[in-house]
Amino acid sequence: MNIISDQDGDILVRTARYVVTEYLKNGKRVIPSDDVKSRFSFSSGVFVTLNKGEELRGCIGFPTPDRKLYQSLLYAAIASATEDPRFLPVKFDELGEISFEVTVLTPPEAIKVQDPSEYLSVIKVGRDGLVVKWEFGSGLLLPQVPVEYGWNEEEFLAHTCQKAGAPKDCWKQKSTMILRFEGIVFKETTPKGSVGRVKL
Repeated sequence: MNIISDQDGDILVRTARYVVTEYLKNGKRVIPSDDVKSRFSFSSGVFVTLNKGEELRGCIGFPTPDRKLYQSLLYAAIASATEDPRFLPVKFDELGEISFEVTVLTPPEAIKVQDPSEYLSVIKVGRDGLVVKWEFGSGLLLPQVPVEYGWNEEEFLAHTCQKAGAPKDCWKQKSTMILRFEGIVFKETTPKGSVGRVKL
């Protein structure tokens, strides 16, 4: 992964907020500055998470590096505010109560095991995010999620299976594919406040 500095993280989070603010206020998708374009012109997956107090308010992103980071950031930021099917779209006057979080992802890689029980010793909470793929779909949880909820590796696998719409023990089936990735997380300490790197 390209090295993401604290200054980069600050710019990513502030850009996400700016893009959403302009979209909700004026209905316009802003063009990022040349500095943002050049700084984040490498391909990368990214997720934008919106939190209102302790509650999730929206989270959308792209797990794979299919486009340049600045492009993915713009799409993910607006989508997290307006297209997360779990929530009503964010209103402009809510933005003062919402903190923004940006997670830059390494490409997901399939975990190779002889037996599914080995996943428990290969996966590490606080480092890995997970993707579960089974016959009827897939689901993803970011690496900060099990840390926030205090899950162990087995609980993390179970919840990712449920996110995929699968039974929670679906990870024990040989036909299920488990992928892992790492994430660099930056978030506002308070709405519109300073941005810091999150230690997982």
